[in-house]
Amino acid sequence: MSQFEKIPSADLELLRKFDTPTVCNVIELFECRPFTAGYMDSRIQACFPKMPPMVGYASTATFRSAAAPRAGNVYSSLADQVASFAELPGPAVVVFQDLDNPAAAATFGEVMCSTYRAFGAAGLITSGAGRDLDQVEALDFPCFTNGTICSHGYSHIVQTNVPVHVGGIAVHPGDLLHGDRNGVTTVPAEIASAVAHACAEFMAAEAVVIEYAKAGRANLKSFKEAHQQCRDRIAALARKLKNR
Repeated sequence: MSQFEKIPSADLELLRKFDTPTVCNVIELFECRPFTAGYMDSRIQACFPKMPPMVGYASTATFRSAAAPRAGNVYSSLADQVASFAELPGPAVVVFQDLDNPAAAATFGEVMCSTYRAFGAAGLITSGAGRDLDQVEALDFPCFTNGTICSHGYSHIVQTNVPVHVGGIAVHPGDLLHGDRNGVTTVPAEIASAVAHACAEFMAAEAVVIEYAKAGRANLKSFKEAHQQCRDRIAALARKLKNR
């Protein structure tokens, strides 16, 4: 049995319908962590910004490429890594911490991403670099990196299923992740389903101001009224979530 908390698959699908900033906004309503915690910083960028949101559970690993390993290579650990996906309660998001600083070579390419996708992974994040970007994009496989490097160097996986540090945050095996062109955030498991169901209501509250601005009849008095209505609806949603 999985040691990780399982989120209903319908709620994971619902989370995929919303962008990552909206998910972050709703998480804030729970006041379960500082507003500056839990999401990756600007070093982690989407390789393929037009792809829809990625949602899945962290399958973590550390990586090096600056010097040859004592034995094996990146592919010698790949089978064990993908086998561990079965321990997760849903689709894996492979999360690599590149231990070389700066990154010496690419963490992933077409072969690795093809393998991960075949075993049901939802995407990949690395604090290092990627390559084969045209081929990986054709796989419809979301990737997030700190850059691009053309060679694989002496690439090898050092450890799997250990806590890693990527984009300024710690990521533990089984953490729920949500990412799109805006970045990547963790979603606390205990509120994940509630977050999924609250996103539409949050967006509806914001739409009060957005639709007002689009109407082209802006004046300060009516703007303040629209803004207050938006704030009131968000405050009501926050109270509902805290009392759920």
